[in-house]
Amino acid sequence: MPSSPSLATGPAPTSPPRAARDRRADLIVVLVALALAVWVTSGLWRDPNVRTITVNSSDQALFEWLLAFGGHAVTHGENPLFTYLINVPDGVNLAVNTSITVYAVVFAPLTYLIGPPATFLVILTLNLFATALAWYWLLSRHLVRSRLAAGIGGVFIAYSPGMVSHANAHLNWTAGWLVPLLVWRLFALRRPGHWLRDGVILGVLVALAFSIAAEGLFFTALALGVFVAVWALHPTRRAEARAALPTFLRGLGVTAVVAGVLLSYPLWLHFAGPQRFHGTGFDPVIHSEDIAAFAAFPRRSLAGEAGLGTALAPNPTEENSFFGIPLLVLTVICFVALWRRDAARRGTLWALGATALIFTVLSFGPVAKVNGRRTDLPMPFDLLGQLPVVNAALPARLSLVVAPVIGVLLAYAIDQLRHDPPRYRPTELAWVIGFAVALLPLLPTPLLTHEREPIPRFITAGTWREYVSPGGVLTPLPLPVDIYPDGQRWQAYALSHRQGEFAIPGGFFLGPGGPDGRGRIGPVPRTLSALMDQAGRTGLVPIVTDGTMREVQADLRLWRIEAVVLPDRVHGAKFDVDEEAVRRTATALFGEPQRVDDVWVWRIPPA
Repeated sequence: MPSSPSLATGPAPTSPPRAARDRRADLIVVLVALALAVWVTSGLWRDPNVRTITVNSSDQALFEWLLAFGGHAVTHGENPLFTYLINVPDGVNLAVNTSITVYAVVFAPLTYLIGPPATFLVILTLNLFATALAWYWLLSRHLVRSRLAAGIGGVFIAYSPGMVSHANAHLNWTAGWLVPLLVWRLFALRRPGHWLRDGVILGVLVALAFSIAAEGLFFTALALGVFVAVWALHPTRRAEARAALPTFLRGLGVTAVVAGVLLSYPLWLHFAGPQRFHGTGFDPVIHSEDIAAFAAFPRRSLAGEAGLGTALAPNPTEENSFFGIPLLVLTVICFVALWRRDAARRGTLWALGATALIFTVLSFGPVAKVNGRRTDLPMPFDLLGQLPVVNAALPARLSLVVAPVIGVLLAYAIDQLRHDPPRYRPTELAWVIGFAVALLPLLPTPLLTHEREPIPRFITAGTWREYVSPGGVLTPLPLPVDIYPDGQRWQAYALSHRQGEFAIPGGFFLGPGGPDGRGRIGPVPRTLSALMDQAGRTGLVPIVTDGTMREVQADLRLWRIEAVVLPDRVHGAKFDVDEEAVRRTATALFGEPQRVDDVWVWRIPPA
């Protein structure tokens, strides 16, 4: 990357005919990128307020809630990084969660206009589209001469298996457009005489990236650190690196100061604020990349549709590598061909290869897995995973760094072939066939979607306000956690439609309470939540004893619940919920319910 002089000096002027061709190429890439973004998300576009992503409806509900809460917090002068509206009475530290604060603020008018589900879909589609355009811009304006090379490289990165996999509701990870901007502004720090301005710009960009995708920013910083260090140590680049080092370090210092000032409060909340935790609620062994996954095909691709997909990922949203054998072979061939034919780029190639290899090995997690079977072979992450901050990362996601490396190598190779074509026609044809065989099987297919249970009229009509005091606590049944996202969906609707506030116990979030002081997903279960979960899962009404009643009453007092609500249809993110068993269990605990609109309501008298 730094080997390209245009990163520092800008592209050379082009002739009018060439400029016209370049504009046409730009337009084609824009149209292709937009078409693919709409294609991947097409299942949701059929009716964004009704349909949900099949494999990850809980995360979709979470991000819809974050959009609604963030807009509400800003417009009502509340703290967008901490809330007591969920997880009553302790609240939730959103600075250690994927709070997407910038998105929530910027898109607040749209959220109020069309609702959180539709805004979620707009951002998800724009994320994919913008990622393709940002990488295309970086490649075409700074790294390669051929618009075709830049287009293929940029589109591949944006719709690589990992990105399409995370399009299953992850608004943070699909914001891949941040990465090429960070790359561009980092290498701009080498410019003599501009270190102050460039440092300020990068510092603002770092703060922006932290507020949208903090984990992605961390991985990008690690990858760029490895790349720059390896590149600077290469014999062909040492002199250039030594000359640029003083200016680069001055700019980097300004970046640290600016980002530190802008992020001082979020960072304090993250590391020292209430409801903080260390580590994460996910098992790093489970959420590590299977070695065989790099040669496998993803499920949401042409190859996957043909039956070549696998179940090597811990879940369908974490197919972070899954490049397939043809692309791995093509990547190696491109690397070797570039190494032999382009001596000027060897320092960059060396750094790209080292970065890809290091992050591939780290993604294997604490112990290696092959085809789903754990081995006894310890991996480097077993040591690094004990470090602060690193222990909160999922090792499998480190392999997401590999896709941009492959995209850049593909762009370099096509650029080289376009400007120095092979002498023999069969050789040229072999290259075309190789790219087709490697890339066509990875073309994405639309995300799986289905209709989810509607938000009850009791909420949409605002009837709930007759049963809960302003800011009081209402809970749906079963109680809100990641697999029962109704509470946060209802709350998001109320906030975005300016109905007022009601709080809920529990919710889908990361917070303290895990083993050894680590984090966990959602609140620590209590008697009431466990009983309702048991009934909803099994269809069996649990036995209620006097001791059970005392524990349930203690839960009601702790959570200050004023109304308990059961809709006719409950959305279960992982399984169907037995609403009748839940209603019978609630009746045994609270007495006979009242039928209001389309829900059952139990009024809870004050303690």
